[in-house]
Amino acid sequence: MIEQAKFWDKAATKYAADPIKDIAAYTYTLERTRSYLRDSDTVLEIGCGTGSTALLLAESVGTYHGTDISEKMIKIARGKVAETCLANLSFEAHPALEGIYPHDGLDAVMAFNLLHLLRDIPATLDAARAALRPGGLFITKTPCLKDANWKIGLVLKLIPLAQKLGKAPYVQSFTVGAFDRMIETAGFEIVESGNHPVSPPARYVVARAI
Repeated sequence: MIEQAKFWDKAATKYAADPIKDIAAYTYTLERTRSYLRDSDTVLEIGCGTGSTALLLAESVGTYHGTDISEKMIKIARGKVAETCLANLSFEAHPALEGIYPHDGLDAVMAFNLLHLLRDIPATLDAARAALRPGGLFITKTPCLKDANWKIGLVLKLIPLAQKLGKAPYVQSFTVGAFDRMIETAGFEIVESGNHPVSPPARYVVARAI
């Protein structure tokens, strides 16, 4: 099985070039996220990929940190920000947990299309909670593949073979209900949630640290 960082390094160029699959759902959740951010906020996005979402949200906050396990993804992200006038946006190559640990007192931690790719979601949620100020926000959009249709179910059965061949990353499958419970168990109160898109459900959650 290919190591995660190497998998995403190999995928980086294609990932950066691929169009967003559901632009309406992406735009909606982007606007909902922006509505929770203030121009004085310090935020962290883990699993930021090539920085496309960070570039759109950074102008709404004071300081924006983006991290990703892939050095090639981060190189692309840095190239993008270099072409802008955004002085408040920085990128570093770190696995999710290592990207969280140096921070505390954050106003928001965000993880988009990431958590289902991690081996220890509870540990990541706990670290995010510890890095937030009291009342800080955890904002995520996460595919809940156990609630997907039968066609995706068939694809999921092929993933172990694809992983052995180095053609697929590690992936977890869970329901929307199970995902919400993980967030609440980590010490968050869910203040907004929804599936965007509905099928397969990409669970959008805004949760406040309590």
